[in-house]
This record gives sequence, C-alpha cells and structure tokens, in this order.
Amino acid sequence: MAAAASELLTGWFLFGLALLAILIFSWVYVRKYQSRRESEVISTVTAIFALAVALISSALLPVDIFLVSYMKNQNGTFKDWADANVSRQIEDTVLYGYYTLYSIILFCVFLWIPFVYFYYEEKEEDDGNTCSQVKTALKYTLGFITVCAVLLLIGKLQQVFWFFFSADGLTALSFSISSLTVIGMLAAITYTAYGMSALPLNLIKGTTSAAYERLENTEDIEEVEQRILRIKSKCRDGRPLSSRDRRAVQQLEERLRTLRRRERHLETIEKSWWLKFCEAIRPLKIVWGVFFIIVALLFTVSLFLSNLDKALHSAGFDSGFIILGTNLTNPLNMLLPVLQTVFPLDYILITTIVMYFIFTSMAGIRNMGIWFFWIRLYKIRRGKTRPQALLFLCMILLLIVLHTSYMIYSLAPQYVMYGSQKYLVQSNKTIDGQPKNVTTFVAKDCDADAPEDQCIVTRTYLFLHKFWFFSAVYYFGNWGFIAVFLIGLIVSCCKGKKSVIEGEVDEDDSDMSDDELSAYYC
Repeated sequence: MAAAASELLTGWFLFGLALLAILIFSWVYVRKYQSRRESEVISTVTAIFALAVALISSALLPVDIFLVSYMKNQNGTFKDWADANVSRQIEDTVLYGYYTLYSIILFCVFLWIPFVYFYYEEKEEDDGNTCSQVKTALKYTLGFITVCAVLLLIGKLQQVFWFFFSADGLTALSFSISSLTVIGMLAAITYTAYGMSALPLNLIKGTTSAAYERLENTEDIEEVEQRILRIKSKCRDGRPLSSRDRRAVQQLEERLRTLRRRERHLETIEKSWWLKFCEAIRPLKIVWGVFFIIVALLFTVSLFLSNLDKALHSAGFDSGFIILGTNLTNPLNMLLPVLQTVFPLDYILITTIVMYFIFTSMAGIRNMGIWFFWIRLYKIRRGKTRPQALLFLCMILLLIVLHTSYMIYSLAPQYVMYGSQKYLVQSNKTIDGQPKNVTTFVAKDCDADAPEDQCIVTRTYLFLHKFWFFSAVYYFGNWGFIAVFLIGLIVSCCKGKKSVIEGEVDEDDSDMSDDELSAYYC
C-alpha cells in the first residue's frame, strides 16, 4: 500500500506542478489581452478561472494514461502493490477528477460565464441599479440552465435515482459533455485547424520592418492630406460642398486619424528594446515555426490515416465508425510504442500534442477574432480586448478542450485506452521446430482482445464511447478538420508578412486607446 500511495502521489504531484504553471499562465494571458480601461474584477477572475479549468482538463489525459500504465511492469505482470483494491482506488481517484472538472465545465458554460457576460452587458447599458442588472442577467442565464438540465435529463432517462457519483451519473454527465463536445468540435474545425497552419507560418515568415512600415505610413498620410485639400478647394469661392464630397472628406479624415495613430504606434515600437530583442531571437522563432509545422503535419497525416482506417474497416455509421483494432497504422501510433521504451518520452509527446492543440486554438481565435456565422462579434487584441470577448474566448477554449480527448483518441486509440500496459498470453514452446508441452507466457500490448482483469481501461475512454451517434458525428468532424487545415495552410502560405503592429490599430478605436500603447510586439 505504501508503494501504491507513492505511485499515486507521483502522478498527482506532476499534475500539481502542471496546475501551478497553468494558474500562472492563465493570469498572465488574461492580463496581457484584457483592456486596461474596461477591465472588471469579476470578468477578470472568471476569465482566469475558466481558462485554468480548460488547461487543467487537458492536462488530466496524460495523468490518466500515466497512472493506468504505471500499475503494470513491462513484462505484463501487475506490480506487487497493484492488487484489485488498489487499482480500483486509483481508477476511482481519476474518475472523480473527471467528474469534478467536467462538472465545473458545465457550471462555467451554462451558469457562471453566461451570468457574468449578461451582467456586464447590462452594466454597460445601465450603470445605476445593481439589483436590476443581476435580475436581468439571471433571467437570460436561466435559458442556459434549462438547456443543461435537459441534457442531463436525457442522459438519465434509463434510471433517475442515482446522480453524479455512480455509474448512471456517468451516463448523464457523459451525455451532457458529449453534447458540448460537438460544439467544441465545430470550434476546433473553425479555430484550431486554422491556428495549426497560421501559427507556424507566422513564426517562420516573421513581421515587416518597423522602419519600412513607418515610411509607407508617412507616404499614406501625405496622400490622404492632399486628397482632403483637393476636395476642400472646391468650396473656396463660397459654394458649399456636395453631400458626396462631405462624405468623402469625413471618410478621409477618419482614415487620417487611423494613420496618425499607426504613426504613433510605429514610432513607439521602432524605439523599443523589445523589437531589438525579437530581432535577436529571430532564428529561434524560425526553428520553433518549423517544429510546429512538422507537428501539425504529423497530427494531420495521422488523423487522415485513422479516419481512412475507420472508413474502410469499421462497421459503419450505426456503430459510430468505431474499430477495436488498428489496420492502417499512422505515424503517431508507430511513434508512441517506440517512445514507451524510454520513460517518460511517450508522456512528454502526448502532453506536447495536447498543449499544442490548445495553444494553436488560442492562436486561431486571436488571429480570426470571435465570429457568429458571417458576423464578427469581437476582436482579440493585446491590451484592448473587451471583457465580453475574453469570456467568449475562455468558453470556446473550454469547449475545444472537451473535443481534444477524442482527437487524441482518434490518433492513437490503443494508447489512449491502455497506455503502455502489456498482458500475458499463453504460448507453447517450440524446440528444434517441434512443439513441446512446455507452456510459456509472452507479454503482449493491451488491446480490445485482452481480458478485462489483465488490462485497465483509462477513465477517459469511458466518457468517449457511451453514445455511438456522437462518435459518428466526431468522425465526420475529423474530415472537416483536415479540410479546413489544408485550406488554412494554403491561405497562410499565400498571405504576406504580418504588420509589426498587427491588430493594434483599428478604425473603431478612439484616440484614447493610444493611452494603452505597448512596446511588446514580436
């Protein structure tokens, strides 16, 4: 039991370190992008908390795989301390971890984030009565709570007497989470697939020169000023300008204000030490860009081969395109067993892929902004992001994280189910080409054919395949993800370098926004 506690403590100690790093990162990230003039304590805390929950949930998958794998030796036998009771205790600990995090996600998505969002919307419209703002926010949030209740009820139609901490509670929670995962799949197709292509290529291509941009901007200012003078010269004899000319002058003056704001930003960045630092680490950024594009291509090729395997060898739509074995191997499925021989390289790889998936999602949302169909709702900009936009960003990340586990399962189903576990199979020994009555046991990687008492399934897998129709939806979503990635890759290759102050100056900004000038562009 002491050894069991030690192994369990090791897994959760690593998770605790990840938790601390995640909390620090979430605070820095939210503070970096939130508007200094519009920041509110309640929205800031909510955004940091939601982002931390998203990242913590993604970190639980490697811990789950690590714990089930660490209970067995490489020869296929259980470790001395890993009896049935201890194994069950470890499984329950991980399962309760999923219960807790997924319940918090439901709480954030259906109650806390909507309430804070609508409260802040009402506060902007009515700064007077706090009680009225709370009532209105609760009224709108009630719709989200109703949807959550319906999802939980559908998931518990068979038996309604047990709730979250039972097998039937798992079914109810799994249905609710799977429903949100479908939305997360759409968000991943929209933002993550594009971010996986845009982030590496932006690192490789870099940004335009601040001095060159400033020269071009000066020429644009002179051109706009001359056009304004030409139009205004028409009224020197006392005749008023036509309505068409007045509109043209108004548009040109707005354009001139934007160009002058760009001039101030470019002047600031050109003199900053941060620009010189970014230029010094330019080779390192190219290396990271090449590494990220290799990971993206590895991810996409593996996903394509996995989906092709399902299309060719699964039982079809009615089974959710689930296959228990692997007929077409993919690069990731080949790489993970090799890395399993050197602890902890396989866990480092799976953690890298999970975190890469999250950070490319952030990059995609940051580059594209937040859209509702063809309507752009919010922009994500350093030091100028509205509280509502940050709340939307964190909610989208929460949904994408839910889809991450299925994406990783699609890439390496056997590894996500069993990790590096092996089990013993009986084999007749052959001497001089003749079978003898000598029984030996050979270690074999755990798979769907393994006895239940010999291989422990990860708790992640229990949440993934409760309902076949969700698996079918995820299957078609994977094809959509691949298509959007390829389109994004072509678009990113054709686009030129980004501006050194990309996204920092917008025509909708007021002149007061220059109070938030930042030298940290890179």
